[in-house]
Amino acid sequence: MGIRVGFISLGCPKNQVNGERMLAALTAEGMEIVDPLEGADALIINTCGFIDDAKREAIENILEAADLKKEGMVKAILVTGCLAESYREEILREIPEVDAVLGLGANGEIARYVREALAGEKPMVFPEIGCLPLEGERLLTSPAHWAYLQIAEGCSNRCTYCKIPAIRGDFRSRPAEEILREAEALAAGGVRELILIAQDTTRYGVDLYGELRLPALLRQLAAIEGVHWLRLLYCYPDAVTQELIDVIAEEPKVVKYIDLPMQHADDRILAAMGRRGTQAELAALLAQLRARVPGIAIRTTLLVGFPGEDDAAFDTLAAFVEEQRFDRLGVFAFSPQEGTPAFHMDDQVDPETAARRADILMEQQNAIAEAAGRAKIGQTIEVVVEDYDGYTDSYTGRSAQDAPEIDSLVYFTSPVQLEDGDFAQVKIFGVKEYDLLGEAVD
Repeated sequence: MGIRVGFISLGCPKNQVNGERMLAALTAEGMEIVDPLEGADALIINTCGFIDDAKREAIENILEAADLKKEGMVKAILVTGCLAESYREEILREIPEVDAVLGLGANGEIARYVREALAGEKPMVFPEIGCLPLEGERLLTSPAHWAYLQIAEGCSNRCTYCKIPAIRGDFRSRPAEEILREAEALAAGGVRELILIAQDTTRYGVDLYGELRLPALLRQLAAIEGVHWLRLLYCYPDAVTQELIDVIAEEPKVVKYIDLPMQHADDRILAAMGRRGTQAELAALLAQLRARVPGIAIRTTLLVGFPGEDDAAFDTLAAFVEEQRFDRLGVFAFSPQEGTPAFHMDDQVDPETAARRADILMEQQNAIAEAAGRAKIGQTIEVVVEDYDGYTDSYTGRSAQDAPEIDSLVYFTSPVQLEDGDFAQVKIFGVKEYDLLGEAVD
């Protein structure tokens, strides 16, 4: 019997793709991927360490793995990912049950380190971040009809609150031919929706080709047979060009959706965050997008409680949210990260105030989202099937305006049998909080 490996991946889609490459490398070495609770020889925890909540989740999973080891259900525990990269000594000191701590650059040799850990060698390996594999086979953990497509790694933006450049290095694009080769393989395997990801997708190509190449890459991806939807996540506002907006408007396969993290709308706070642009420039970009791409769904992410955010700055942000009426909105409370400039800034906002401000914005967004949903009643929209509930004889799906795992859902019935990954035209007749209710039409 081969080595049995349990695998837990936490955090963002970029980390998920890293995990999928590790899973493929493990199976290529003859190892079997199993549920950790079924009894694994080795358990790998691919961690996130971006914010405090992610750190807590990672540590809780490591402690649960330690309990499994004490019960004899796991022989070796390996910790990988961003938390391992940032807190290598602390993990070893605080959780002695861990048998290996591996930096991101060690992902390509994961099978080797599993064997070493099982042999009692305690590998602690932290290669240069450039060793992190960006190519190679993946064992998809997403549903068969959609997949993330990573187009770059690392970040060079140096926002003052963010550790990503220190953890994952400077921005580096993947060559277009390698991205297209992977996209073609995914489409040939049945993937209908490709979701482009990077720490900053809009700067794709600037390091390799000396110019922003995301628009050209999108047109090349749209030519791949079998691809039905192309979706953009993590677009920095200052690098959204007219050429990119035109591609979104003109290319049918590029969904009319953009994820545009803005973080704030007060000019003083934006400058302190190290963000490029002002509120006026953000508002101008939003107006430009909506004029050129009517009906585009705009998702943004905001950060409240940043050092120096007084009541006036927060009121400015809340007014901006009310004015712009984003289709999708996520809010995070600031948590100071060691090693970042914001960690040492004066005028830190107490966590309770930051949490309260996040709640205020989300309550505000709830009303905006419900009104937007009600405006869709009577419309017929395209929906991809995600799941079927035999008990209610109904389906769960997503519209083109909804990214998987973070946005809203569409619950609907259908006069014909549908399979996961099928596309259906659904007439909307109701709203349930953020989600839509409908019925498929022939």
